[in-house]
Amino acid sequence: MTLRYEDADLAAFTDAIILTRATRHEDWDTLGFQARAGAQFARAQIRYVGSGATGNHENDHRTIASGGFTFSNMLLPPGAEGPEHTHHDAEEAFFVLEGEVEVGIHRDGRVEKRTLGYRDMIVVPAGVPRSLKNNGDTDALFCVIIGAQKPQVPTYPETSAMHGVSRD
Repeated sequence: MTLRYEDADLAAFTDAIILTRATRHEDWDTLGFQARAGAQFARAQIRYVGSGATGNHENDHRTIASGGFTFSNMLLPPGAEGPEHTHHDAEEAFFVLEGEVEVGIHRDGRVEKRTLGYRDMIVVPAGVPRSLKNNGDTDALFCVIIGAQKPQVPTYPETSAMHGVSRD
């Protein structure tokens, strides 16, 4: 956003801070590199605030620049997975809007899994490895909030299907 509240036209400023569903874009490419590890990792990011931790999207003019967090939706088709990974610098929250999402919390080779449904939420602290999966037969849509303006690129431990998969 380039308009400043203090000196911008109030109508233009108000329009600049509203993000509508109609102006959103399902980006299947930003996580496309992960599909090289298996088709089950194909999913779409729908950005609203900031770039998330998936890449450089500062030129996506449909989003509002992040002031301290990122906000996007994730579309997870039936059978799709978000691989185990860790955000070392920021907590990450998921709020389910549609469908169900199985969330796994990983430690020392163990995984605790919980299924979240409509209006359920989980907040994963920084440094805690997690994974996602849609075990249902309909798309899952959920909000993803990462508590940093531009999160570090997450890491993929040896136990993750993404370990060693390059973004290039």
